Amino acid sequence: MKTTHTYRIGFFLIPDFSMLSFSAVIEPLRMANRLAGCDLYQWDIYGFEDKEVSASNGVSFSPTQSVNNIAHLDLLLVVAGIGAHVAAASGSVNQWLKQALRQGIAVGSTSTGSVLLAKAGLLKNKTCTVHWESANSLAEEFPNINVTSELYEFDPRTPTCSGGLAGLDMMLHLITNQHGSDLANQVAEQCIHPAIRPAHDKQRMSLIRKHNIRHPRLLDAVEIMEANMEEPLKCYEIGEQVGLSVRQMERLFLQYLQDKPGNYYLQLRLERAQHLLLQTMLSITQISTACGFSSTSYFARCYKKRYEKTPREERRLA
Repeated sequence: MKTTHTYRIGFFLIPDFSMLSFSAVIEPLRMANRLAGCDLYQWDIYGFEDKEVSASNGVSFSPTQSVNNIAHLDLLLVVAGIGAHVAAASGSVNQWLKQALRQGIAVGSTSTGSVLLAKAGLLKNKTCTVHWESANSLAEEFPNINVTSELYEFDPRTPTCSGGLAGLDMMLHLITNQHGSDLANQVAEQCIHPAIRPAHDKQRMSLIRKHNIRHPRLLDAVEIMEANMEEPLKCYEIGEQVGLSVRQMERLFLQYLQDKPGNYYLQLRLERAQHLLLQTMLSITQISTACGFSSTSYFARCYKKRYEKTPREERRLA
């Protein structure tokens, strides 16, 4: 759908936002304008209570517009990072985002910005994506949202992006829709981005590249573990599904991952628990259950052995 009017975007920066995620969504617009020789896109920066906002790397930005002046926008994009859950607890931010959507402005996000959209109720019964670290916690806290692992989900009213360099791909998708693939390809080349990734590309590095795993049955076993956190399977049950005996699995895990299958599985569950502790308001009991622990006391013992602090201490110190 080609467009001739200048498309106006507001970037709502959340304290401790990801600079990489911000650069990835704003720079393609600047390049598109330069290559087109006109202002196809215009943008403003917004901050909570119109205050200066610092990224997680310490670089600060001053808002160019007041939060009371959004009527001219086509899209309001929430740019977040590690501070998303703190900002999401603000009732005034939630109301402001709702107001923007009611005014006919598309309200989207990149990185963990989906958390704010979810808290504001803008994603109820919708599909969204989020940075992979926050995907499980978002799905646990909002079961009425279909959280995917896509690079981006381009709902016309609530587009969401997983963050990082995926923002570049989402904006190239926007440029393609509005001004054609030729311009989008030129922008991609300027960014030294040789291939515009489709939305369904994976967010995370494959296990083959991450651990140099070449054994297909071991890959299948790890994927089964990652998919069964709440109700962990026994090692022999995983082995039956992938065609390996317990002894064969143990040899493969030691060879490629330098760990026993049970220990590796436990670490996956504890990592998920840590994400839920730091990124949601779920109770410790709920988190214990979601990560497959038979009791909160056993969960606490395992957690302290792994992280040298209890779940309560982890949350209190965050």
